[in-house]
Amino acid sequence: MDSVEVVLAMLLAVVASGYLVRVLPLSLPLPLVQIALGALIAAFSTHGVTLDPSIFFLLFLPPLLFLDGWRIPKDGLFRDKGTIIELALGLVLFTVLGAGYFIHWLIPAMPLPVAFALAAIVSPTDPVAVSSITARVPMPKRLQHILEGESLLNDATGLVCFRFAVAAVLTGSFSPASAALSFLWVALAGLAIGVAVTRITTFAQHWLADYVGEENGSPILISLLIPFGAYLLAERLHASGILAAVAAGISMSYVELSGRALASTRVQRTAVWNTIQFALNGTMFVLLGEQLPDMLRSAADSVEQSGHLNRWWLLIYALAITFGLTLLRLVWVWVSLRLTLFAARKKGEPMQTPHWRLVLATSLAGVRGGLTLAGVMALPLALPDGSPFPARDLAIFLATAVILISLVMAGIGLPRLLQGLALPEEPAAQQQEDHARHTAALAAIHAIEGAERKLLLESTDAEIYQLAATRLIALYQRRLNGSHHDHNEAQMLRQADKIETRLRLTAMQAEREAIFRLARAEEISDATSRRLVREIDLLESRYR
Repeated sequence: MDSVEVVLAMLLAVVASGYLVRVLPLSLPLPLVQIALGALIAAFSTHGVTLDPSIFFLLFLPPLLFLDGWRIPKDGLFRDKGTIIELALGLVLFTVLGAGYFIHWLIPAMPLPVAFALAAIVSPTDPVAVSSITARVPMPKRLQHILEGESLLNDATGLVCFRFAVAAVLTGSFSPASAALSFLWVALAGLAIGVAVTRITTFAQHWLADYVGEENGSPILISLLIPFGAYLLAERLHASGILAAVAAGISMSYVELSGRALASTRVQRTAVWNTIQFALNGTMFVLLGEQLPDMLRSAADSVEQSGHLNRWWLLIYALAITFGLTLLRLVWVWVSLRLTLFAARKKGEPMQTPHWRLVLATSLAGVRGGLTLAGVMALPLALPDGSPFPARDLAIFLATAVILISLVMAGIGLPRLLQGLALPEEPAAQQQEDHARHTAALAAIHAIEGAERKLLLESTDAEIYQLAATRLIALYQRRLNGSHHDHNEAQMLRQADKIETRLRLTAMQAEREAIFRLARAEEISDATSRRLVREIDLLESRYR
């Protein structure tokens, strides 16, 4: 099977996985089904796909992280920024230290710096894997947003730790001061570059569109290129390309609030991005499955590196490391929660203690994915003196096994852990939506009245204009009154249909502008505004 055929087979496997996960008798997580299909492709291909970590990072991570940053609710991200930073920074460092010493104690044949490198690359959760799991699990929205925010930001911490652990293996030395300064530059410069690329690119696009016009597909193509530009520029400046892609996506969500994009562009762009997200998410896990047979074959050589002859020790090591990571995460989450509750009570703030199952679910949701695989594959082949990098094959196998076991634990354990748990309602979100709909309806009525007066001056057929405007105002008035009763409506004339279409388009534009205005004033969340604007865009595309 040629390379092109392998790629096509992987895309077909992604499509097939969406159907298989619905017909299989067991409730298997979608990533596991895709990994199994990838292993099936490897069994029938004459040569496997050579996984170049740099190409993998470039092709898969920037668009997926950009989209996650674009769509993650910013009100939740900033509201829980303290908790997210604790998990993205504190938990990763805690895990690297705890898991590093544990791995070295468990496998004495693995040098301590290599154990720290392995612990660093398996410590950050993978945003793609987390999204794939949480999207199919009944989970409180706030917890889901915290997990997504953590997975978006903890990559930089883990990769910096990984980089310095590998450097310690190669040079035999480690400088904490240099590591701290490097982390600050990698993180802060990456975030700044991401914001700058989005702002400059969109400003240039709008300026060119105003002065010379643009093709219909240009805004969509530009949105696809922004994450790659931010990632490549950050990597060129030795900053975090991952954080640059995330920051570019978050910045893009604020650019969207200007309302400059056409309704048809937003609808088409959403469809394009949804397709890309589905294809890349699935291909990542199919590719992981395709790499799996070769990794299992190299596991036989890894047994000798671990100091044992029985291959079952590899499974014991993988299970022990995965459970150790889960236990460290549970300890951190529990201690962090207790400190938060203590601080809240000290300030006299009301604070509800989460159910123990939610705490355990937070620990179990630490899923690893393609980021861990690509990172561990980047381990050098040899030391500066030409000798083989110590325990490289063993580290790659253990990282792969941790990915698989964490996916199985989360995919199978989370639904059962949260089953029957009364999830807290979120009345604030419903109140925001009601407020936005009420404000948009008022804006639409005012816009219809203004357009009606203007049209009456342009035509002598006042009765038809009044009929169309009255019917449309009645529609919005029923929304204001909360009435959902059906009303028998008279047959409209063809002329009235055309006039009503014009009035509807005017009203929808006013609705959209009112919703954007509320979002800019932070009276509603960007998630609420995005959902309502999409409803209006879809309706407008029908009338146009």
